[in-house]
Amino acid sequence: LYSTSRQMTAAYRPILDEHHLTYPQYLVLLALWERDGQSVKDLAARLHLDYGTLSPLVKRLEAHGRVVRARNPADERSTLVTLTEEGAALRPLATRIYAHGAEILDMSEADLVTLRRLVGTVRERLSAAAGA
Repeated sequence: LYSTSRQMTAAYRPILDEHHLTYPQYLVLLALWERDGQSVKDLAARLHLDYGTLSPLVKRLEAHGRVVRARNPADERSTLVTLTEEGAALRPLATRIYAHGAEILDMSEADLVTLRRLVGTVRERLSAAAGA
């Protein structure tokens, strides 16, 4: 799994490099494209990252003008992460990366769905085992 993950990241790297993004930063943007204005806590849960890993990613995205962080008006204890216009404008990147991955893998849509489901199952079971 580790070597496969590294190979997929390497396959996406040229596209991400064009936009000065790392793969983990892209994943943060992807989560925000799906639902903008998430708390740091929700983003961390969605991406299966701890705060110490997520925080520098968000700070770098903010430094490059892709997101902004602000206190949640509904709960001053939490911070919301929101896309900027520049961050939102990168959304077509998701389609491009997905298409690139599908082309490289040369798998049917049904097989890709099955693969995603199986990888999700493996992740859930490993998480459950680690929590036990």
